[in-house]
This record gives sequence, structure tokens and C-alpha cells, in this order.
Amino acid sequence: MGRIARKSVGMTLHTPAPSNSREMPSPQVAFHRTELAVILSLYGRMVAAGEWRDYGISCLREVAVFAVFRRTAENPLYRIEKRPKLRGRQGMYAVIGIDGQVLRRGHDLKSVLRILERKLIRAVE
Repeated sequence: MGRIARKSVGMTLHTPAPSNSREMPSPQVAFHRTELAVILSLYGRMVAAGEWRDYGISCLREVAVFAVFRRTAENPLYRIEKRPKLRGRQGMYAVIGIDGQVLRRGHDLKSVLRILERKLIRAVE
């Protein structure tokens, strides 16, 4: 009898070698729910007073930003920033004005936002 030669044909699974270019995405800095509650409370009062009309939130690698606008299509009036890397130094919260000047920086969000609450207090004529 003759021998039958069989050639096995099959799929070969190849796992790609790990690559340095496909690292884990770095975590983003974001506002916590309690921080957003404090910020949105102030935002609501300023909207009711007619001072602010729009906001935007950005969560980046090193900073989370809550930007406040008077009108939608302009530069932000104020930026409320959270930078965790500055926690041990000047404080991780900051309020920055339209010109980029740091108006207030600190460790406690409520105390940092007091500079904006002063805008609500107006002299009544």
C-alpha cells in the first residue's frame, strides 16, 4: 500500500510583541462631584445675577479647567483650574482672569472662589 502524505494546513496565531508606543493612556485630571457642586452653585448664582451665561469644562493630563463665559463666542472671563501637582506647594486650585493673571490660588476650593463671589455683592442705589 502506498503512503499518503498529509500536509496540515492551519491558522497560526501570532501575538504581537509589546511595543513602547502603545503605552497605557495617562489618567486625566477631573473635578470631583463635590468640587463641581461648589463650582456650579456659584455659577448658578452668577447666571441668576446676569453676569455669566455659558461654561466649558476641559479635563487634560495635568489640569482640569472650568471656564466661564459672558457670551458663548468669546474668551473665558475666568478659568477655575485644578492642578494636583501643586497640592503640596501653592495649592491645587486657582482662579485665573481673562488676561491670564492668577487672581487667587489655594488649597481650599471654597476660599479660592470667594474672589468671584465678591462680584455678586453690589451697592444698591
